[in-house]
Amino acid sequence: MLSRVSWPDFPAESVLHGLEVTVKNGRVKRVCLQALNYPETFAHLIVLTAAIRKRTKAPVSISCQPLNSENIRRLAEAGAERLGISLDAVTEKLFDRVKGASAGGPYEWAKQFKLLEEAVKVFGRNKVSTHLIVGLGETEEETVRLVQRCVDMGVVPSLFAFTPIPGAILEGESPPLVQQYRRVQVARYLIVHGIAGDTDMRFNGDGCLTSFGVEEQVLERVLQSGKPFVTSGCPDCNRPYYNEKPTGPLYNFPITLTEEEKTSVRKELELKGA
Repeated sequence: MLSRVSWPDFPAESVLHGLEVTVKNGRVKRVCLQALNYPETFAHLIVLTAAIRKRTKAPVSISCQPLNSENIRRLAEAGAERLGISLDAVTEKLFDRVKGASAGGPYEWAKQFKLLEEAVKVFGRNKVSTHLIVGLGETEEETVRLVQRCVDMGVVPSLFAFTPIPGAILEGESPPLVQQYRRVQVARYLIVHGIAGDTDMRFNGDGCLTSFGVEEQVLERVLQSGKPFVTSGCPDCNRPYYNEKPTGPLYNFPITLTEEEKTSVRKELELKGA
């Protein structure tokens, strides 16, 4: 299990052949390797990355916890074009609860940022990403502030909605309200594309967004495009149904929104009163 998806086993050679064929016919534009933590992780990542680059022309993204700067350099040398290092939680307190010492994890808030900074030095600005999960108990303002911090560092933040998984530490919690997620999606889009900054935006006493800090016609153009609500991440990433049920609500749209879908998400976008 990774996220809410069950992943069957396939022989490596079968996967490599499938990628070779689908990249050539244009059905696959990017290959993403997402790694769990186990002793041979980096040996496997390096071998697979090199094999994919030898057999295809597709760029390779890797999502993992590199743990140290040496592993970051090894992944780049193997041919990875982009690297994702997940923060998941948007505050140090929540990070400790879900990934750090309180959760029995090896991760430290400050060290994660140092690794992100090191990755930017190796891969370049906007070639490093991080995943942020909405719905862990943070406020919208806290998420927006961290999105801005990431962008200032040259790190691309992508959004997930919290998904309760049976057997996990937070299995009894609920996913975020879709209205909350929509507001954060718009704020992220505006910040990532340099249309507005976090200091332009306004929040109420509960940390909910009350204004995106842009003129009405600018916001209208952004909303009409539907782009803030499409899966965020590396170029050509779609991750269908990664953090939602097929029955909905659809937090991240894997393809361009239809006009009906654009109308629907606009209704869900409720700005809170100040």
